[in-house]
Amino acid sequence: MKLDLFVVAILISIFIAYLYPDLGVNEDPINLTKVSHWGISLIFLFYGLKLSNKDLKTGLQNWRLHILVQTSTFLIFPLIVLALYPLFKDSSYELLWLSFLFLAALPSTVSSAVVMVSLAKGNVSGAIFNASISGIIGIFITPLWLSPFIQESSVEYDFKTVYIQLIFQILLPLILGLFLRKYLGNIAIRYLRQLNLFDKFIILLIVYISFAKSFESNIFSGISYVELIGVGIVVVVLFYLVYGIIGWMSKRLKFNREDKITAQFCGTKKSLVHGTVFSQALLGHTNIIGIVLLPLMIFHAFQILIVSVIATRLGKSNESTPLYKN
Repeated sequence: MKLDLFVVAILISIFIAYLYPDLGVNEDPINLTKVSHWGISLIFLFYGLKLSNKDLKTGLQNWRLHILVQTSTFLIFPLIVLALYPLFKDSSYELLWLSFLFLAALPSTVSSAVVMVSLAKGNVSGAIFNASISGIIGIFITPLWLSPFIQESSVEYDFKTVYIQLIFQILLPLILGLFLRKYLGNIAIRYLRQLNLFDKFIILLIVYISFAKSFESNIFSGISYVELIGVGIVVVVLFYLVYGIIGWMSKRLKFNREDKITAQFCGTKKSLVHGTVFSQALLGHTNIIGIVLLPLMIFHAFQILIVSVIATRLGKSNESTPLYKN
């Protein structure tokens, strides 16, 4: 197993935010928040440039797989967390619960999901389609899951303003990218590595700004190491629970091995890109983003680790073996 350098970079960004929170809060000498906002728009502009019509058309044919993946991403995942709401309502842990709902409502991630499915010899075209369309669906669905609970909390929230920001900052650049793909798509593919590095740089910048605001306001002072370990345990349990449900449903739907791999890998992935972007749109004016992103950070690191192990094992096997051990 290779050490994932991006996970290390995230940890370093959080550590720098702890040491120098002022740089992420103050506007001098550079307004990092505005830089991140422009970076987000560029990410989705490039996202539109990189989408392939051929892959999307091929993926459309396997509609049962798409329904399962999107259902698990935007319905099963959030409903599991929502079922626990009565246990945390009006308690000191309600904000942590909200951070898990935020994680559960996020779309799937494109790059790592496709890479892992390819490594495990699953349905790659189905993975590309679902991971791509998931990001577009999430622009509309993710805020719908979160808005009722944010409005009930003490956090200031304007549903209309959030959607206006999502439209101008994400949706319009994405549409522009799709329109320009015919002219600039080849350039985007040629410089794919550089664009991926740009994506990661903007993510690291948002992570730094988010945690700098939280550290500056001492928002983490009420979280103990025991509670942090508890968050990690819940993340692992949530992953395996959804993973197992998708596996059971894939068996009931009589999916072949390739579709089952794609369903479980794409259906359990959560996008760090969309998570950092949506946190800015939904809660950018508050100091709680660090806590809201905390389960997502842990989930991101864990899913890379465990799915890499599973994908490697499946890739070496030519038999229709189960995707996890009981």
